[in-house]
Amino acid sequence: SDTDFHTGHRERLRQKFLDGKLADYELLEMLLGYAIPRRDVRPLARGLMAQFGGVHQILAAPLDKLVAFRGMGRNTAIFLKSINQIMATGYREKLSEQPIFRDATAVANYCRTILSGKTTEEMHVFYLGSELCMLADDVHSCGTNDEAVVYPREILKRALVLNARSVVLVHNHPTPNKSFSTADIEITTVVRDLLAAAGIELFDHFVVSGSIVYSARNMFLLK
Repeated sequence: SDTDFHTGHRERLRQKFLDGKLADYELLEMLLGYAIPRRDVRPLARGLMAQFGGVHQILAAPLDKLVAFRGMGRNTAIFLKSINQIMATGYREKLSEQPIFRDATAVANYCRTILSGKTTEEMHVFYLGSELCMLADDVHSCGTNDEAVVYPREILKRALVLNARSVVLVHNHPTPNKSFSTADIEITTVVRDLLAAAGIELFDHFVVSGSIVYSARNMFLLK
């Protein structure tokens, strides 16, 4: 019967997962099976992959876009977004326990997880303690599709309250493969100089654009 086939197929997926042999679309299919246990989710998994391009892009997609996808439903969309939130929490915990520069991959993954897929620009500020571990990740501002407002004095004030040693700026560009704009470089300089006057370092400024994370430090924009 169809029920027996679905049960057997999902058991085979779970075994492939345990063996470390799942393809990306099969991983998505397995996840969807937990959210939609009584339906063949293979067409949905393939459709999502075709529409969004990959598992990361699906998990990072805005909730309303997932809900609007045929065959998805609100509960399943929330389930997928919760996985993205769990990933972000895990990366954030890791960055709160070790110096931020020690694991560049974890930093990039965290930035991608919180900002990739956003349809408007959003500015986050990471405040770092004496060991350069993350004290806080604040959503500083939410803007338009090509601009997020930055308030340098508010960043300084918050850094002083937290007794932060360093600060990291992070924002996204909804347009893929778009690096630092002239305005981005200018505000980076303004924030850096204001913080420096108070003895606080601007450690880096990251821009998330699609799956790429650009670093002002690596691009020698923090002079």
